[in-house]
Amino acid sequence: MTDTQPRRRSPSSEELRIWREFIETVEALSWRLAGRLQSESSLSPGDYQVLLALSEAAGRRLRPSELAAVIGWERSRLSHHLGRMEKRGLITRDPCAADGRGAEVVLAGHGADCFRRATIPHLRAVRELFIDALSEEQLAATDDIASTLRRHLEQNRPEPDDGRRGYPEHGAAGLKPPFVQEIQNPYPERTRGSREKLSY
Repeated sequence: MTDTQPRRRSPSSEELRIWREFIETVEALSWRLAGRLQSESSLSPGDYQVLLALSEAAGRRLRPSELAAVIGWERSRLSHHLGRMEKRGLITRDPCAADGRGAEVVLAGHGADCFRRATIPHLRAVRELFIDALSEEQLAATDDIASTLRRHLEQNRPEPDDGRRGYPEHGAAGLKPPFVQEIQNPYPERTRGSREKLSY
């Protein structure tokens, strides 16, 4: 640490309590949503993320590198998961239509059907476990906190040491940030628009 860098104090007991409450609550919510998704649709959260990204891509297809960027996964993890999804008929891997080089991950008809059947009960669980627990003021405050944290993380992104960005890429092929996608909102009376963001 140089003389020009401010000395950062350790978190106080109260700050650490808030931090732990936040992290543990997010983890508990994620586990509950994952359990509901699995029991109601037989899709894992990973399956759902892949199907969601493909359903919103042009032609319902993406190169593996683009898909890995949008869902924030390492390529090796994605490759193994796609193999399992392909065996279940949820996706296919076809030669690239644009230039014939490499392969593209394509949303299969069975995968599209499974995704559609899973979406409504999943959003119902999001409303039951998250939205309905908060007032409009609390939801607005949560939005502000999440946006502030995301901006802070973007501004403090670590420098890559292996030729890749230190944080999952957001801009590949015009795709949205990882874990945040837009899908049709089945509760239009509760939002101003016809679409809402769904986060994992």
